[in-house]
Amino acid sequence: MPYYPILVDLAGQKVVVVGGGHVAERKIESLLQHGAEVCVVARELTPGLKEKEEAGKIAFLGREFEREHLDGAMLVIAATDDTLLNRRVSASARERGILVNAVDQPSDCTFIVPSVLKRGELLIAVSTSGQSPALARKVREDLEILFGEEYETLLVLMGNLRKEILSGGLSQEERKRVFETLARSDILRLIREKNWEAVGSLLSGALGRPVSREQTLGYLGRD
Repeated sequence: MPYYPILVDLAGQKVVVVGGGHVAERKIESLLQHGAEVCVVARELTPGLKEKEEAGKIAFLGREFEREHLDGAMLVIAATDDTLLNRRVSASARERGILVNAVDQPSDCTFIVPSVLKRGELLIAVSTSGQSPALARKVREDLEILFGEEYETLLVLMGNLRKEILSGGLSQEERKRVFETLARSDILRLIREKNWEAVGSLLSGALGRPVSREQTLGYLGRD
């Protein structure tokens, strides 16, 4: 059965991680970056996780896993080197209808974590449905060459334009025309070359009005 792709807002949500080793630390770092309230159950914590616990960035629930630790959790990650413990964590999560990922144990997962390429707000997720994480990483690395840092700048521009255009009274068709014109233009190359004058000219044509250099830099987040 193929996995259903989904992006989840974890801001302020309780996520329980069982395990305190280096694999768990990597998972926790990503969860914190996405705003999750991370709670950890582990017999030992890496020095980095101890620092996070002392700084109040994560909550330490105890050394031994109890089903009650999952109360109120949105997600659970089992990241220990104990296969049976990971399976018990998974079973407890499933009983409560909580999504769970057991690292390197696909049969004990109800969700898997893809290999991710980020360029600012652009997120490209690559998955092999758990068949080969190594291949997923290889595909992501190949994509890093195709999708450079200019995509991050373009998304800043598009986001700023979108706010302005949505409040400007244009019809849906006119808004669609502007965004499609920009998306299909040569703007990525111009941003890569830092040719702001040409970017401004392109914006002027798409918007049907003059766009100054200062306005262009503002749209690009380069005030």
